[in-house]
Amino acid sequence: MTTMTNSDDLDIINGIVARARKAQKAFETGATQQRYDIAAQAAAWAILEPERNRALAELSVATTGLGNVQDKIAKNHNKTLGLMRDLLTARTHGVIRDDPESGITEIARPIGVIGAVVPSTNPAATPANNIINALKGGNAIVLSPSPKGVPACETLLAFIYAEFDKVGLDDDLVQMIPAPGSKDKTQRMLEIVDLVVVTGSQDNVRRAYRCGTPAIGVGAGNVTVIVDETADLAATAFKIAQSKTFDNATSCSAESAVVVLDEVYDQFIDALGQNGGALISESGSQTIVDKLWPNGILNRAVIAQDADKTVEALGLTDKVPADTRFLAVETRGIGPNHPLSGEKLSRVLALYRARDFADATEITRRILMHQGAGHSVGLHSSTKVRALELAETLPTSRVIVNQAHCIATGGAFNNGMAFSLSMGCGSWGGNSIDDNLNWRHFIQSTKVVREITERKPALEDVLAQYWKHVTG
Repeated sequence: MTTMTNSDDLDIINGIVARARKAQKAFETGATQQRYDIAAQAAAWAILEPERNRALAELSVATTGLGNVQDKIAKNHNKTLGLMRDLLTARTHGVIRDDPESGITEIARPIGVIGAVVPSTNPAATPANNIINALKGGNAIVLSPSPKGVPACETLLAFIYAEFDKVGLDDDLVQMIPAPGSKDKTQRMLEIVDLVVVTGSQDNVRRAYRCGTPAIGVGAGNVTVIVDETADLAATAFKIAQSKTFDNATSCSAESAVVVLDEVYDQFIDALGQNGGALISESGSQTIVDKLWPNGILNRAVIAQDADKTVEALGLTDKVPADTRFLAVETRGIGPNHPLSGEKLSRVLALYRARDFADATEITRRILMHQGAGHSVGLHSSTKVRALELAETLPTSRVIVNQAHCIATGGAFNNGMAFSLSMGCGSWGGNSIDDNLNWRHFIQSTKVVREITERKPALEDVLAQYWKHVTG
């Protein structure tokens, strides 16, 4: 077998992007909103069709070793269905705003060729989300999947091409970097596309921001949730258990730490136990740390695994109840020397005890500043003002209130967040966006600016408040 040279790698990527540009120009020329809508719907049906959804879910678990089939089926379906709901009335072609008062008419325009780096944790749902958004905006897209995500990505594209054939769309609108992937191939793609979208490792995000192409990267998750003394403890425990165990905690939005007020701590532990949460006391936490991070590296035998495999890998067989679904490990440490305070990507939850709400807020702030700043926090409470307090003081882009966090953060049918698998974390997380990645990020616009009646204010109109303030 001939070893491919770096020059060969670059030629391959150059060719892929060149074909994408040609297809995109044809897609945009003479386009209508209907053309873009049909293309997005074709890609959506490629993953929503039940048999193909199951095939993708089974292949994803088999090839990545992460998550579980039933939850991936649900994720593929709900995230795509929700995205299509969001896109149903979205205008991404032609005049999208006409404001006589300002004299501005805004015309939606495609960005061109999107380059998307996608993770192995969601090897079908995340690419599908990016593809649908790209097509809705009139773009072509080139995907760079993780090595373990290649089979699922290849299969997804085959399903999309089958739908494209039905409506006369060019397969070159949706392509991927062929296996074997490499950093050189991905880097070249980053450099020559028109917009880069990166979900996954922070190393990839940093590379994207340095590549010279406009980039949207998302931050690291390490979700911390506060349970206060006014929370409905039974409902809270149920939601946290539901979220923590969904797809074996592959989501960056799954709860990583829970901070519980002292007043309800014991009752909450009982409620967690009723939902399959096995408590590991602080005295036993070091054993968990040693097995979860042998040699300082997160144990692959635990990452996103079923409960029984997690329990076995952590040496807890016969030491926790047989119906254990996840582990809640008591700890107080925060920072680099306390790995439980960071993201665990497993059915392991760090459990902190707080004196009061102010203490809980400070613990949460310290955890976020260690890891996960800008992503999101959760609050289970009946006191409305506390969510506002967290939003005004913590380095976070989202405060998720009384919801199963990993299901709510990326958009749910019972909240108003955009359906997405990629969450921007603002300047706190080193990102250019603080919103859920959505269709608006896949278009740009041209403004037609007309002359209007002059609106020039007098100095006193704009400075009266200041003058009054300084003169008393």
